[in-house]
Amino acid sequence: MATHQLQGSLFDQSDDVRLGALDGVRRTALGDGAWIDLLPGWLGGADVLFERLAADVPWKAERRQMYERVVDVPRLLAFYGAGDPLPHAVLDEARQALSEHYAAELGEAFTTAGLCHYRDGRDSVAWHGDRIGRGARENTMVAILSVGTPRDLLLRPLRGGATVRQPLGHGDLIVMGGTCQRTWEHTIPKSARATGGRISIQFRPHGVR
Repeated sequence: MATHQLQGSLFDQSDDVRLGALDGVRRTALGDGAWIDLLPGWLGGADVLFERLAADVPWKAERRQMYERVVDVPRLLAFYGAGDPLPHAVLDEARQALSEHYAAELGEAFTTAGLCHYRDGRDSVAWHGDRIGRGARENTMVAILSVGTPRDLLLRPLRGGATVRQPLGHGDLIVMGGTCQRTWEHTIPKSARATGGRISIQFRPHGVR
């Protein structure tokens, strides 16, 4: 299986948790009307934020039916709906900045925030698209901010073709847009190389899961 890797993350060790400008974001067309925007190191002080979120968020361990048995979901989860206070002020700032930056193209604001805590390389998420709700039939966007140890996000076209590999961590931003949720799918695979945890914060418009 062919794999393309995009530019890697920028490491940031600052104690000052802050957002950079979004004017450095760069777009890659994936095909079939799908695209991703990337901005390595958008959040400064990302490792500090990781520690705060890991300690302060009310993480939930879930179990799901898989064929004939119930299994543990291999990551911890938290969800903040529209109007819910987010666990750190910089996440409110990030959601607002993304809503403003993509307002003309998206036509609506990012309203919800889903958090995933990948505790080590054994935690993962299977191949999927965010197709629960409007994402199954409409173009939309999902913006993901990553803090902690980088993990590879893989994307592959549903019609078949090369896989795109993108390491994400330490304050990196990726936005999946256009038809991405319908014509591509993505995963965080298990990794024997991961030596620490990663938290992803996924901002979505109303009705997209």
